[in-house]
Amino acid sequence: MKLVFKIFRQSEWGAFVFGGETRGSADDLRDGYIHLSTADQVAGTAERHFAGEHGLMLAAFDAAALGPALRWEPSRGGALFPHLHGILAYAAVHWAHPLDPGPDGAHVIPALDP
Repeated sequence: MKLVFKIFRQSEWGAFVFGGETRGSADDLRDGYIHLSTADQVAGTAERHFAGEHGLMLAAFDAAALGPALRWEPSRGGALFPHLHGILAYAAVHWAHPLDPGPDGAHVIPALDP
């Protein structure tokens, strides 16, 4: 199983759990798709877009289960990133783990295997 990941702010995660689905963050809505990351991209995404933030949640999703709405598109430095062109259902969460900065300020990334 190939996993893709989404970092949620506390309010976004609460709305996702309560509502059962999300169209994404304000950035996702602006860009027209939900930004996801591969295991190799999570740390860079956390550093670039969530530096110093507390109360984050990292959620994993089975890429294949997201279907054809998941597209691999060039982004940061030309690397292919998974983008979901559709609604993300809470039922699709494979696992979720809190994501907080460690003593050095960098987010502590859990093991990202299935």
